Amino acid sequence: MLNIVFVITNLSTGGAETMLYKLLKHIDRTRFNPTVISLVGFGEIGPLIRALDLPVFVLGANPKIPNPIIIFRLYYLIRSLNPDIVHTWMYHADFLGGLTARLAGCQRIVWGIRHSNLSLSKNKFSTLLVVKLCSFLSHQIPCRILSCSEFAKDIHISTGYVANKFHVIPNGFELDQFFPDPSSSLGLRAELGLSPQTILVGLIARFDPQKNHLGFIKAAALVNSKLPDIHFVLAGHRVDPFNNELMTAIAAYDLQDHMHLLGRRKDVPFLMASLDVLASSSHGEAFSNVLGEAMSCGVPCVVTDVGDSAEIVGNTGRVVPAGDMVSLGLALVELLSLPSAEKSALGLQARSRVKAHYEICHVAGLYESFYEQVFVNPCAVS
Repeated sequence: MLNIVFVITNLSTGGAETMLYKLLKHIDRTRFNPTVISLVGFGEIGPLIRALDLPVFVLGANPKIPNPIIIFRLYYLIRSLNPDIVHTWMYHADFLGGLTARLAGCQRIVWGIRHSNLSLSKNKFSTLLVVKLCSFLSHQIPCRILSCSEFAKDIHISTGYVANKFHVIPNGFELDQFFPDPSSSLGLRAELGLSPQTILVGLIARFDPQKNHLGFIKAAALVNSKLPDIHFVLAGHRVDPFNNELMTAIAAYDLQDHMHLLGRRKDVPFLMASLDVLASSSHGEAFSNVLGEAMSCGVPCVVTDVGDSAEIVGNTGRVVPAGDMVSLGLALVELLSLPSAEKSALGLQARSRVKAHYEICHVAGLYESFYEQVFVNPCAVS
């Protein structure tokens, strides 16, 4: 049995954290013995992982105040766990966890890359500094670098990461959790005080410059000018009526009666299955979880061409240039104007595409094979 220690920056709700949880939920426990270390906090995902009867260690690092004691705690924890493989997830864990694991004597270190937009306008300077440091350290620290998308791999190679250490495994999705559900459609509309026939367009993402909520509002205004009965559902961390930036933009386009800001929700499968179309206005993605979740629910997607979004959607939705919110709005209008039978057919094709390429058991199997290859031959490169 292989002992694998996963070191992740934090366990708050996010795409990387959720994917780690799904992997741990479906990994073969007769062949792999996982342990999780969170540098910062327990978050919302920590309890879910502990419920799988897996150990979770939280070091309590303060992201704003470096503390050398955290490094010593991480060092002694890794030494005591004696892992066969250390797999770090996200930049700060790659940097700190990778260095510490090497100091602790680990030879099989895997870095995890789950980000694709490295522009200064969309990232903290401190994050980009860590990325640059990691590009130098990629020659010495990791034996493999695991990316969730081809696009993210290419972006990081262009910044100086070692090309022949990369391996790509996409995100996976639980089709038994995300599926078409007509009762959800009626339930959300009743919750919002809307008629059962109301068409809903959704944007499900935390409030972050990368997700481009303000751009989506611009696209929604265009949709509203042509299809005035459409309503828009937005959900995610800080996507609520207390967000002054969002509320100001909504008021500027006179969309108050058509925008529903639901904040962070725990019933994401319910929300996804309630939508007629999912939109993604992102400036940057690696491999978008919300696209796979919506498609699993039979919901066609209209997305910006960032990361691997176009590859995920394929021919089951619409893809527009990144940053072009006029094109996003027009694509939404075009898709929403299709006959119901055509929209339903696209939704069925979307779910079939996820089942064929991104079903979680298949993806977990790819991880398992990858870990076994790393264990047998840690020095091999692509």
